[in-house]
Amino acid sequence: MTAVLPIPAAVTEALAGIGVELDSGDADRLRGYLEALRAANERFNLTAVTDPADMWVRHVQDSLTLVPFLASAEAKRVIDVGSGGGLPGLPLAIAMPDVRFTLLEATGKKAAFLEETIAALGIANARVINERAETAGQDHHQHRAHYDAVVARAVARLNTLAELTVPFVREGGSVLLIKGGQAADEVAEAKQALYRLHSQVVDLHRTATGTVVVIEKTRATPRSYPRTPGEPKRKPLA
Repeated sequence: MTAVLPIPAAVTEALAGIGVELDSGDADRLRGYLEALRAANERFNLTAVTDPADMWVRHVQDSLTLVPFLASAEAKRVIDVGSGGGLPGLPLAIAMPDVRFTLLEATGKKAAFLEETIAALGIANARVINERAETAGQDHHQHRAHYDAVVARAVARLNTLAELTVPFVREGGSVLLIKGGQAADEVAEAKQALYRLHSQVVDLHRTATGTVVVIEKTRATPRSYPRTPGEPKRKPLA
């Protein structure tokens, strides 16, 4: 297996262009994370992107496009819903050591990988919760309306994903979703879902690697959301 090379100059330049500066320790940890991701991917599916150069762009650069939004929101507590192999949560935790990140992942093997990687890389500002979003989103003591911001990437279409993310953020907080070329269509499709969840899209920001959908929570989420496990995907809010 080809080794993951140090961060490419083009990625460093692209990040600098959006105000993200990495020190050598950050770059080394990010490289270590990509190496761990590739190694674990041989045992179970975590990512379809395994070319080292592509991983720097499509995993690290793409994830770190959220840094300016989190900084602008002055977020101190962030949850990554459906973290999977740790995207975008782990690169963000490495680049933003003063922010506390919770990585929410329902699949046990993936959650174990995240815990092992956090320990191996010494990422002190990240923790893992092995739970479904529908269940954690109804936990009023630890998670519901507990976070300044929610992040997610490649989890579900927006009309489903909104129900799985909005309940976690406090009123006035932000939900930051990394989407692809159909982002505008998904926003239109999710209009009623967002209304029911007392939230609204305030920005669609095109980046070099995708589109960041910025959602603001305007009022408390109705208690009935999120619904029971599996229902948001089976019956998206319409």
